[in-house]
Amino acid sequence: MLMKEYTKTGRSCRVTFSLPNDIPADEVFLVGDFNDWDPSKHPLKGGKRGDFKITISLKPGQAYSFRYLIDGERWENDWQADAYSSNPYGTENSIVTV
Repeated sequence: MLMKEYTKTGRSCRVTFSLPNDIPADEVFLVGDFNDWDPSKHPLKGGKRGDFKITISLKPGQAYSFRYLIDGERWENDWQADAYSSNPYGTENSIVTV
Protein backbone atom coordinates (compact mmCIF):
# COMPACT_ATOMS: atom_id res chain seq x y z
CA MET A 1 0.00 0.00 0.00
CA LEU A 2 1.18 3.53 -0.77
CA MET A 3 0.63 6.68 1.27
CA LYS A 4 1.80 10.07 -0.02
CA GLU A 5 2.46 13.25 1.94
CA TYR A 6 3.60 16.34 0.02
CA THR A 7 5.66 19.07 1.64
CA LYS A 8 4.08 22.50 1.94
CA THR A 9 6.32 23.80 -0.84
CA GLY A 10 5.48 20.85 -3.11
CA ARG A 11 9.16 20.19 -3.83
CA SER A 12 9.16 16.78 -2.21
CA CYS A 13 6.76 13.97 -1.42
CA ARG A 14 7.23 11.51 1.42
CA VAL A 15 5.94 8.17 0.21
CA THR A 16 5.33 5.31 2.61
CA PHE A 17 5.56 1.88 1.01
CA SER A 18 4.14 -1.01 2.99
CA LEU A 19 3.74 -4.72 2.55
CA PRO A 20 0.87 -6.32 4.51
CA ASN A 21 1.35 -9.03 7.11
CA ASP A 22 -0.37 -11.69 4.99
CA ILE A 23 2.77 -12.01 2.83
CA PRO A 24 5.27 -14.23 4.67
CA ALA A 25 8.76 -12.68 4.80
CA ASP A 26 11.82 -12.41 7.00
CA GLU A 27 13.25 -9.40 5.16
CA VAL A 28 11.96 -7.05 2.47
CA PHE A 29 13.73 -4.44 0.35
CA LEU A 30 12.20 -1.68 -1.76
CA VAL A 31 13.85 -1.67 -5.18
CA GLY A 32 13.15 0.72 -8.05
CA ASP A 33 14.08 3.61 -10.32
CA PHE A 34 14.73 5.89 -7.33
CA ASN A 35 17.63 3.72 -6.10
CA ASP A 36 18.94 2.38 -9.43
CA TRP A 37 17.32 -0.99 -8.63
CA ASP A 38 19.84 -1.57 -5.82
CA PRO A 39 18.53 -4.61 -3.89
CA SER A 40 20.16 -3.54 -0.60
CA LYS A 41 19.59 0.21 -0.38
CA HIS A 42 16.08 0.48 1.12
CA PRO A 43 15.23 -2.21 3.70
CA LEU A 44 11.69 -2.16 5.04
CA LYS A 45 11.28 -2.32 8.80
CA GLY A 46 9.13 -5.05 10.27
CA GLY A 47 6.22 -3.95 12.41
CA LYS A 48 4.68 -5.57 15.47
CA ARG A 49 1.77 -6.84 13.39
CA GLY A 50 4.03 -8.57 10.85
CA ASP A 51 3.83 -5.84 8.21
CA PHE A 52 6.83 -4.11 6.63
CA LYS A 53 7.18 -0.34 5.96
CA ILE A 54 9.56 2.31 4.71
CA THR A 55 9.15 6.02 3.97
CA ILE A 56 11.32 7.78 1.40
CA SER A 57 11.24 11.22 -0.22
CA LEU A 58 10.64 11.43 -3.95
CA LYS A 59 10.62 14.33 -6.37
CA PRO A 60 7.10 15.26 -7.55
CA GLY A 61 6.13 15.30 -11.21
CA GLN A 62 7.51 11.85 -11.98
CA ALA A 63 6.42 8.22 -12.12
CA TYR A 64 8.72 5.65 -10.54
CA SER A 65 8.80 1.89 -11.22
CA PHE A 66 9.38 -0.32 -8.19
CA ARG A 67 8.98 -3.78 -6.69
CA TYR A 68 9.54 -5.47 -3.34
CA LEU A 69 12.34 -8.05 -3.04
CA ILE A 70 11.37 -10.60 -0.41
CA ASP A 71 13.97 -12.75 1.33
CA GLY A 72 16.46 -12.04 -1.45
CA GLU A 73 14.71 -14.23 -4.00
CA ARG A 74 11.05 -13.41 -4.54
CA TRP A 75 9.67 -10.30 -6.25
CA GLU A 76 6.28 -8.87 -5.29
CA ASN A 77 4.28 -5.95 -6.64
CA ASP A 78 2.30 -3.46 -4.63
CA TRP A 79 -1.25 -4.36 -5.63
CA GLN A 80 -2.49 -0.90 -4.69
CA ALA A 81 0.07 0.92 -6.85
CA ASP A 82 -0.94 3.83 -9.08
CA ALA A 83 -0.28 1.80 -12.23
CA TYR A 84 1.73 -1.14 -13.63
CA SER A 85 4.11 -1.51 -16.54
CA SER A 86 5.64 -4.51 -18.29
CA ASN A 87 9.30 -5.20 -17.64
CA PRO A 88 11.86 -7.13 -19.73
CA TYR A 89 11.51 -10.19 -17.46
CA GLY A 90 7.97 -11.03 -18.55
CA THR A 91 6.32 -9.63 -15.42
CA GLU A 92 5.14 -6.20 -14.35
CA ASN A 93 6.53 -3.44 -12.18
CA SER A 94 4.45 -1.34 -9.84
CA ILE A 95 4.33 2.39 -10.55
CA VAL A 96 4.04 5.23 -8.04
CA THR A 97 3.27 8.68 -9.46
CA VAL A 98 4.09 11.71 -7.33
